[in-house]
Amino acid sequence: MSTLTIGRQKVPLSNLDKPLYPSGFTKAEVIDYYLRVAPTILPYLQDRAATLKRYPNGSDHPFFFEKNCPVHRPSWAKTAAIHGRTGTVNHCVIHNAASLAWVANLAALELHVPLAKTRSPGKPTVVVFDLDPGEGVTIFDCFRLAIRMRDTLFHINLQCCPKTSGGKGVHLYIPLSTAATFDQTKHFAQQLALAFERDNPAKVTANMSRSGRRGKIFIDWSQNDQHKTTVCAYSLRAKEQPTVSTPITWEEVEAALASPRKHRMLFTAADVLQRIEGLGDLFSPVLTLRQKLPT
Repeated sequence: MSTLTIGRQKVPLSNLDKPLYPSGFTKAEVIDYYLRVAPTILPYLQDRAATLKRYPNGSDHPFFFEKNCPVHRPSWAKTAAIHGRTGTVNHCVIHNAASLAWVANLAALELHVPLAKTRSPGKPTVVVFDLDPGEGVTIFDCFRLAIRMRDTLFHINLQCCPKTSGGKGVHLYIPLSTAATFDQTKHFAQQLALAFERDNPAKVTANMSRSGRRGKIFIDWSQNDQHKTTVCAYSLRAKEQPTVSTPITWEEVEAALASPRKHRMLFTAADVLQRIEGLGDLFSPVLTLRQKLPT
């Protein structure tokens, strides 16, 4: 056991040499990544009721979701009581670098957050689509659909921001700056997903059932729900390597479709830190863009 001092907080650390990825990426490297990415990821975590996806024995071993913030949390850790379907849950709120390092030490490789802030849990700040590829479908197929969705949204005066899932999928975020309810955003997302399914039923589905997804992209519109969470931008993913859910530009998407062999579009922790150094936070429009859901 050791202690890391960050500002006024002391963060207990343990088993730093333990590999948490089959590639050999250790807990110490997980903590180091999150500390280095802290200035960029924290705006997407602050004031959000986090759900920790913990892998105590590594990404290739059993995991569990932890909604209730652990009772052994430090005295300086922040929490938020959120009323859910099964009662009140006291979530962790990751508000600074120390709390980020603390959850990383718990082997919370993945950080998932709701679409609303703790002070207004019934008011989403974004609409999210998860383009989830079925068997035989690639991330490049998801990119083609993402561009079609981008262009459709543009015609109703909405901009969207893409990020990779950290695997083969793509996430599209539509920032909202005016009040909307989850009933409104979920209905909007479902209707748009159904429209794309009708347009190309052989390649696209909006059906929640897992059967029949082979060769298709599932547009998951159901994430637009007060009781659901989505992996945070810049969060690690529990894969063979420490890949990251990475914000990307539409120019990158188009370049990847033009030359797929030159663009693998799967980014590791090291890649993302380099991207931030050179490109900054590509997801910042999600925090600043002002637009409203069409009526």
